[in-house]
Amino acid sequence: MFPKAISATCLLFLSGQAFAHEMVPTYPKLKPSHVDGVSKVEMELFNKRKDVEFYEIGVFTEDWQPIPFVSAYRMAHVRYLGHLKFDVYIRKADADRATYVCSQSKLRGDGTGTLLASRICSKFQQ
Repeated sequence: MFPKAISATCLLFLSGQAFAHEMVPTYPKLKPSHVDGVSKVEMELFNKRKDVEFYEIGVFTEDWQPIPFVSAYRMAHVRYLGHLKFDVYIRKADADRATYVCSQSKLRGDGTGTLLASRICSKFQQ
């Protein structure tokens, strides 16, 4: 096994990388909404990063092309250890092309420390 000094360093490095944000469900399913011709999915975002409070929401094709969508939050404010439940609405005409719904951390460049953005994506069930 590793000497104690090396294993402690590895554990600190690995634990530092584990702090990001989460979005559930991992494989959401689009369902009909109350609006004719529009599908919706319910999502939840959990912020585990002390250095980030804003997340941008996006919907993308398999080739990472943006798809038009509607949500109460294009840019979501979620405090550290906070949760945010939100709905994403997509036209049924675009639903077959929609592959991913993603949240990306938006960083404030204050000149201190390393800036590491994180993007979490859930893949729609087809």
